[in-house]
Amino acid sequence: MKKLIPFLTFIFAFNLAGAPKGQLTYETPEAAAKDPDFVIQGEYTGEGVDGSGENHPLGLQIVALGEGTFQATAFKGGLPGAGWDGQTKWVYTGKRKGKTKATFANDESPIALHYDDGKVIAAKGDQQVGSFTRTTRKSDTIGAKAPKGAKVLFAGKDNGSLDKLQVTKDGLMKEGAITKDKFQSFKLHVEFRLPFKPTARGQARGNSGLYLQRRYELQVLDSFGIEMTPAKNDCGCLYKQKFPDVNACFPPLIWQTYDVEFTPAKFDAAGKKTAPARITARLNGIVIHDDYALKNKTGAGRPEGAEPGPIWFQNHSNPVRYRNVWIVEQ
Repeated sequence: MKKLIPFLTFIFAFNLAGAPKGQLTYETPEAAAKDPDFVIQGEYTGEGVDGSGENHPLGLQIVALGEGTFQATAFKGGLPGAGWDGQTKWVYTGKRKGKTKATFANDESPIALHYDDGKVIAAKGDQQVGSFTRTTRKSDTIGAKAPKGAKVLFAGKDNGSLDKLQVTKDGLMKEGAITKDKFQSFKLHVEFRLPFKPTARGQARGNSGLYLQRRYELQVLDSFGIEMTPAKNDCGCLYKQKFPDVNACFPPLIWQTYDVEFTPAKFDAAGKKTAPARITARLNGIVIHDDYALKNKTGAGRPEGAEPGPIWFQNHSNPVRYRNVWIVEQ
């Protein structure tokens, strides 16, 4: 393939430090829509032209960082989990101008990105070399109905399945609930929505966690568009143990899905572990862990053991919301 005109000549990790003072928190899309940064943030798809005039598909993620500042990442081939080649990307910093325009640039790149009322143009001087339009992805399992034999854990109201359950006026589950039943092997479907917190960073950016058997945590966090950190604490991570195979996060305030297949660890009569717990997980329909053998419990999880355990929707004092939660024991 002929060389694509570079959008950037180097790549850097998302800077989680230096957040502006104060933390804005929007719990609903309706509230966030009043913030012009939220209107610009999101996913875009388009094409870029290389030196020979050939077009190549591209994906673009724009992340709001508060006070009219942004990070934008362009991905060769398309968005993560939807065409990106998994290697080539170009990262920009951006600044809003007025309420409907923003410019993204880097001192070492001749290419600039220009946002104007829902569209993004890539330009080298006066020459347009690419363009993007907004897209809103939807998980292919969103709204999935509980199959025959499933146990519905939450579907808009208290059905007796959860302890510490809190339900919002609009029928959503707040973080913090834990199942009354305990489970071994299962398939689990969860839908969750993260708040928009543009001035927050890292673990403060909409934190919760999906604890399997109260031992193994799949992180729930707004990690949209970021470079995963070495600490392995971002969304989709098996907390402090393994990165997701791809950052499949959607922007905050879009409903997202976890679909998990879990097999517990096995122990002999003396209590010695003879086989590890295993997990296959899909975030927004994209495989992020494929039959992974868990090394041990994660983070604040309880010690491994032969006995079954509950599902816990961790409370980290962030307005994370859940809906349409069901489990099939195997």
